Amino acid sequence: MRILLVSKTSIPVYAYGGTERVIWDLGYALNQLGHDVSYLVAAGSTCSFANVLTIDPAVDLRQQIPPDFDIVHFQFNPDFNLDTDFSKAYVLTEHGNTVGEHTLPRNTLFVSKNHAQRHDSSQFVYNGLNWAAYGPVDFSLPRRHHHFLGKAAWRVKNVVGAIDVALAAGVKLAVLGGSRLNLKRGLRFTWSRSIEFHGMVGGNEKFNLLNSSNGLIFPVRWHEPFGLAVIESLYFGCPVFSTPYGSLPELVDKDYGHLSTSSVELADAINSQSFDARRCHQYVLEKFNAQQMAKRYLEKYEQLLDGEMLSATPPHASAPEGRLAWR
Repeated sequence: MRILLVSKTSIPVYAYGGTERVIWDLGYALNQLGHDVSYLVAAGSTCSFANVLTIDPAVDLRQQIPPDFDIVHFQFNPDFNLDTDFSKAYVLTEHGNTVGEHTLPRNTLFVSKNHAQRHDSSQFVYNGLNWAAYGPVDFSLPRRHHHFLGKAAWRVKNVVGAIDVALAAGVKLAVLGGSRLNLKRGLRFTWSRSIEFHGMVGGNEKFNLLNSSNGLIFPVRWHEPFGLAVIESLYFGCPVFSTPYGSLPELVDKDYGHLSTSSVELADAINSQSFDARRCHQYVLEKFNAQQMAKRYLEKYEQLLDGEMLSATPPHASAPEGRLAWR
């Protein structure tokens, strides 16, 4: 199958990563499964396993898509109607929480069951990662801290809540994705020496911090579409202490962490509950890997090539809720 992955971002992913890492790993896994993969992405991109085409922002995107692809897989919603103004078989992955009330194309896929349901859809494919790129986990390393992983400047990620939980539990916290002094969301300065800030780390520095952590503290105050921070942490044997919003109940059950809207309850869970690091690792290794993700997407591609539409009616995005409860 000839597959074109279309994204506004550049590849490969450097440093922190995120959605770009999923797009890269999807292309790699599809290639490993024997398919002909190309990317249409931002300038400056390179790839050893796939052909790379460069998006020209000044030219209509439709004119930049060669005619000889079986499937065009968009990673964002373009500025034209895919259902009425695009003639090729397509699929769109909605990676985030959409803003405002509007409809999405009928062949839209979401990244968790909850994410799909919140858009009046049943169509989703879980994200997966190429765990070989993360290297082996050293379970013998001492684990001296917990961690927060996310863009701390986003209030919905609730780094303040994570800090409160760590202080209440009496544990050290490594913040991956933020700085001690934050002026972007109003003045915030974290004084405690038990809270260490590492900025937007990636690569081996990030992996080493995760491999020496006792768990992820992640009290998000929005409906998390998927939660790459969750599966990355579990890969390194870290249980998850989070809120039960969005996809979190799908990813984290009682064997892999604790979910609550209460900072006191999460702090108590950190101190009173124990989890098997190797079991956490094996769980995501088997369920949330890039090969599984690619195979699920291939099933959807086949439906489209058979003339089916993924949804009978366009998925509908409702106005997002404000910050969700946290106490």
